[in-house]
Amino acid sequence: MSSVVVVGGTSGIGREFARFRAGRGDEVVLTGRDAHRADTVAKEAGAARGIALDLSRPREIAAALADVGRVDHLVIAGVSRDDNRVAEYDIDAALRLVTLKLVGYTEVVHTLRRRLHDDSAIVLFGGQAKERPYVGATTVATVNAGVGGLVNTLAVELAPVRVNAVHPGVVGDSPYWLGKPEEVRAGLRARTPTGRLATMGDVVDAVDFLLRNRSVNGVELAVDGGWLLG
Repeated sequence: MSSVVVVGGTSGIGREFARFRAGRGDEVVLTGRDAHRADTVAKEAGAARGIALDLSRPREIAAALADVGRVDHLVIAGVSRDDNRVAEYDIDAALRLVTLKLVGYTEVVHTLRRRLHDDSAIVLFGGQAKERPYVGATTVATVNAGVGGLVNTLAVELAPVRVNAVHPGVVGDSPYWLGKPEEVRAGLRARTPTGRLATMGDVVDAVDFLLRNRSVNGVELAVDGGWLLG
């Protein structure tokens, strides 16, 4: 049995991963911004417990994770949807997302570093907006590209702990994309060589692979069905 911490585990892919690992018999701790929701989702997912933690408030992270013990696998999946255009630049929204993704992610690792061990592994979440930006992705594309630099420096600083990133493309069955019109998803499928969009299960499988394979380190794994080739 492994001890697993999923930061950003109350919705979307983070929640699916927490459920997957709890179902496999691992001891899972998940976090979310709201204490009640974190506790509720933890019970539904079969996780050991839920913790309230807001990545955009990094000075509070150490206290939130104070009683977390040994960590075999750490997944930081917390994200924030941000539509921010240069022409109408929202500085507060940009600061929140940059803080959440880069400072918050780093502070989680900083806080838990002494609870990791030589065989521990970390997976950070980025996204393919870094490679194929869209109008409104000014901050999203920037921070997802920054995840690559964070992976590299953490893999060096934390060695022999392994650090990798997963960069999902369009995840067709995620709550966000299910809320889009079918014609939008159909158009995206038509541009993907596999003829299908990535699923949450695909991403969960990729994250699990990055955590388990002891020879994979410093890797940024795209899970998009070859979307960028379309």
